[in-house]
Amino acid sequence: MISEEQLREMRCERHTEWVEKILHDSSVAVAGLGGLGSHVAFALTRVGVGKLILIDFDTVDISNLNRQEYRIQHIGLPKTEALREQLLEINPYMEIETHFIKMDEENAAPLLEGADVICEAFDSPEAKSMLVDVVLSELPEKYLVAGSGMAGYESSNTIQTERVTSHFYLCGDKVSGIEQGMSLMAPRVAVCAAHEANMIVRILLERKEV
Repeated sequence: MISEEQLREMRCERHTEWVEKILHDSSVAVAGLGGLGSHVAFALTRVGVGKLILIDFDTVDISNLNRQEYRIQHIGLPKTEALREQLLEINPYMEIETHFIKMDEENAAPLLEGADVICEAFDSPEAKSMLVDVVLSELPEKYLVAGSGMAGYESSNTIQTERVTSHFYLCGDKVSGIEQGMSLMAPRVAVCAAHEANMIVRILLERKEV
């Protein structure tokens, strides 16, 4: 069994000691554990974020396998449970807080208040709008990184990160969605998730420009 010290030494060699310490001492909430959220959680685990707060009310379905970080054996499990299991295989020493619950206007702020940065990764436009509204109005000191527009198989270069306000970032092309008849596919969803994860890391490291 690899020890926690060995994992941290490995990351120090690659990221430098000061980066490792900041990320290890940070907490990120991921709201929605589908194509965006599951990829974001994997990336943040690999770079060494010390605590993740995972929030989703859904279970793994066969339709999720085309773009989300789940396997056939996870079908039927809560996404919070299936994702936690996989992340602990990468870093068994990290802290993972799970909430198998549907987020709404009443519970969003309490669920998110313990995070340094909040990642919005919902599929539903209504849920996205709700979370953004709650964070901007009730948790204005928190940094929020959201996704909008990553469906289909158009050029990856149309997916970008925009700083909307001092504490709010939006990743995606802001146009493509399943309502245009384009399905969500693994490559482009993963590109957008990588934008979100990278911006979260940059915020934690005080590199807040895009």
